[in-house]
Amino acid sequence: MNTPARHPKPSRRFRIGLSLLSLLPMLGACSSDLPLPPPVDPEGSTISMGQTGDHYFDLDQIDRTNVSQLEVAWKFEMPEGGLQTTPLFRNGMLYAVMPTQQVVALNPETGKELWRYSGGERAEQPVRGLSYWRQGNERRLFSAVGHSLVALDPLTGKPMPDFGKGGVIDLREGLGRDPERVATFMTSPGVIFEDLIIVGYRTSESAPSAPGAIRAFDVRTGKQRWVFNVIPRPGEAGHESWPANAWKTAGGANSWAGMTVDAARGILFAPTGSAVDDFYGGDRLGNNLYANSLLALNARTGKRIWHFQTVHHDVWDRDLSSPPALLKVRRNGQVIDAVVQPSKQGFLFLFDRLTGRPLFPIRERPVPGSDLPGERTSPTQPFALVPTPIARQKLTADMLTKRTPQSHAEAYKAFREMRSGGQFLPLTVGKPTVIFPGFDGGAEWGGVGIDPRRGILFINSNDVPWTGELAHGTPPELEGIASVPGGLSYLRQCAVCHGFKREGSPPAFPSLVDVGNRLSPAQIAAVIKNGRGRMPGFPQLTEIDRADIVAFLTRKADAPAAPQREVMSPAPAPKDDRYFLTGYRKFVDSAGYPAAAPPWGTLNAIDLNSGRYLWKIPLGEYPELRAKGVPTTGSENYGGPIVTSTGLLFIGATIYDRKFRAFDTTTGKLLWESILPYSGVATPTTYVAGGRQFVVIAASGRRDPKGRQGAAYVAFALPDKRSSSRPK
Repeated sequence: MNTPARHPKPSRRFRIGLSLLSLLPMLGACSSDLPLPPPVDPEGSTISMGQTGDHYFDLDQIDRTNVSQLEVAWKFEMPEGGLQTTPLFRNGMLYAVMPTQQVVALNPETGKELWRYSGGERAEQPVRGLSYWRQGNERRLFSAVGHSLVALDPLTGKPMPDFGKGGVIDLREGLGRDPERVATFMTSPGVIFEDLIIVGYRTSESAPSAPGAIRAFDVRTGKQRWVFNVIPRPGEAGHESWPANAWKTAGGANSWAGMTVDAARGILFAPTGSAVDDFYGGDRLGNNLYANSLLALNARTGKRIWHFQTVHHDVWDRDLSSPPALLKVRRNGQVIDAVVQPSKQGFLFLFDRLTGRPLFPIRERPVPGSDLPGERTSPTQPFALVPTPIARQKLTADMLTKRTPQSHAEAYKAFREMRSGGQFLPLTVGKPTVIFPGFDGGAEWGGVGIDPRRGILFINSNDVPWTGELAHGTPPELEGIASVPGGLSYLRQCAVCHGFKREGSPPAFPSLVDVGNRLSPAQIAAVIKNGRGRMPGFPQLTEIDRADIVAFLTRKADAPAAPQREVMSPAPAPKDDRYFLTGYRKFVDSAGYPAAAPPWGTLNAIDLNSGRYLWKIPLGEYPELRAKGVPTTGSENYGGPIVTSTGLLFIGATIYDRKFRAFDTTTGKLLWESILPYSGVATPTTYVAGGRQFVVIAASGRRDPKGRQGAAYVAFALPDKRSSSRPK
C-alpha cells in the first residue's frame, strides 16, 4: 500500500479502459445489500455528515410518509453577508459560523444563542464547516477565522491556551514565503484523524500566491506534525513535472474544497486545485504535479500512497472543487472499497481506495494545443467515460436558447463570434472561447450524497456556459486605465474577475461600477485585503497599492487624473503582463438568462455499481419564468445534498427561487419544498435533539444581489405534538 504509484501512461490507461469496458455488460443494476460501513463515533467526526464525505444520516423520524408536514421549528437571524456553513451538532450543542466568521453555539432545539467567539479581525471568507475532536474528557472545537485556525473549548467558546499561540495558528506561516505577502483562508473544515487535524486552504488566484501545502497539526498543541508539498521540492517525486526552480515562486495547487479520510486504513484523500496563473502557464511548463489531482496520503505521516491527475498543466481553472466521498461498490460478486471524485468538468472519477486503480474506464485523448507563444499545453487529457458526464461537454449552435426568438437571435449572433471546441480548447487572444461546463462546474464545493446500502450517488450540477478571452500585455484600449493611479494594479489583480470595464459578471462577480456609492474607501480597502465570498484576499499588496486601487475604483469619470505613483509591490511585475484573462463572463442573453437551452442545473442519481443513471431532473427555477408558464429550467446552484436512511434527499442550493426541497431518492419525485428567507447555498445537516429530528440549512442573500438580503440558519421539524398537549 505504501508503494508510490506514478501517474499511468496513456497507453496503460487505454488498456485499462478497454478491459473495464468489456466488463460493463456483466455489471448488474444497483445492489440492495452492500455492507454498511462501521458506525462513526459521532463525537469524533469532523463535520456533521462525518468524515467520509457521504452526507448520509441513519435517522428515521422523518420519512416519505410525513416529510410533507415539515415546518419551521426555529430561525437564527444574522446580519447581511455570505453564508455557506454546514452546522455541527455535537455535545448537545449546534455549532455554526456567522457571515463575519464569528463562531456561535446554539441550542439545537430552539436556536437560542449559548455563546459566541469573536476573536481576531473581521473576515468574510466562506467557512463551510467546523471540526470537533474528543478523547476521554478532552474536547476541542476547530474553526477558521481569517487566515488562522482556532481551537475553542466547545462548552464555553474560549480559545484553548495550549494550542498554538493562545488558541490560534497562523496558516500563513511555515510555507517558505513572507507570511505578510500570501493569502491562506481555510474555507473547508479540517479533517480529524486520531490526534491530528489536517488542513488545506484557499489562496490567491494570481501571483504572488501561496504554494499548495497539506499540513497536519497536533490537536492539543498545534505543533505541525507533517506537511505534504503539493508543489514538490527538489528530491520529491513530481518535482520533474515543473521547471527546476518553480517551487520557489510558483503558487496555487492548493487543497481548498475539503478532504475525507478512511479512518480504518489511515488514508487521507485530498483534492487539489490549479496552479497560478489560472489561464497561462508559460512559466510552469510540464504537467504540474500535484495540481488538479486526487491525492491518497498516509494520514499519520503525509507520505503519498497514490495520486491521479485529472487535468495536466491546467489553463482552464479546473480545480477539483468538490470533496471526494467514500463508498462501497459491487463488482462480479465482490465488494470494493471505493472513492469517488467529482469534477468541474462534469466527470466522475471512481477509484479503488487502496490502489488508485480506476473502476470505470478513463482514457487519455488528444486535445487541441495552445497558440500562445511560450505556452505548451498537454497533448492529451484524461476523460472519464463511465458514468457519462453530469453536465454537457460542448456547446453547439443547435443547443442555444429558444426562450424567445429575440434571445435565440442574440445568442446565435454572439456564438458565431466565439470558439467552441469542447472541454480542453485553450483560451486565445482576441476571441472569446466557450467554457462548458462553466467556470462554476459541473460539480461544485457542496459535495455529493451517498446511499451506502445501494452504492448510489446523488449530485447536483451546474450546466451554464461561460466564456474566456485573453489579452496580451497592455492592449492599446487599456493604456488609459494603466496610466491612472491604481489602474495597473486593478488590471493585474482585479480585472480577471471584474473585467476591464469593472462590469463584472453578476451575481458571481459583482460590478464595481459606482462601488464608491455603496462602500466607503475603508470598506473597499478591507475587502481587497481580506476578501469576501468568492473573492480571496490580497494581503500581498502594500497599503499604498490598496489605496491606489481604492482611488481608481472611486474616481469619478470626469475627474482629472493624479500623477501616477510608482507601484510599491515587493514582487516583480507578474506574468499576467503578458497574457491574462479579460474577465469571467457568463454567456447570457440580454435579459440575463443563460444563452444555452435548459437545463441550467440538474440533480442526478447514479448507480456506481454499474455507472448507470437512475434519474436526472432539473434543479431550480427562475420565479419570473415560472410565473409565465415556462417549465422548470434548472438554475445555477451551490451547496450539496444530504441523504437519510428513510430514502429522503434534502437540498437547497438553488439561488433564485430560495427553495429548500426534499426528494424521494428512488424516483427523484419532489415530496416537499419550502421557501427560505434567503438562498440556501449551503449543504444542510440533520440531527436528533430532545427526541425530535431537525433539518437545518444556512441561507443568505449574497449570491443574489437583486433578492432579499440577510443571513439565517433555518431549522425544520415535524409538528411538536408535545406542545399541542401542553396547557396554554
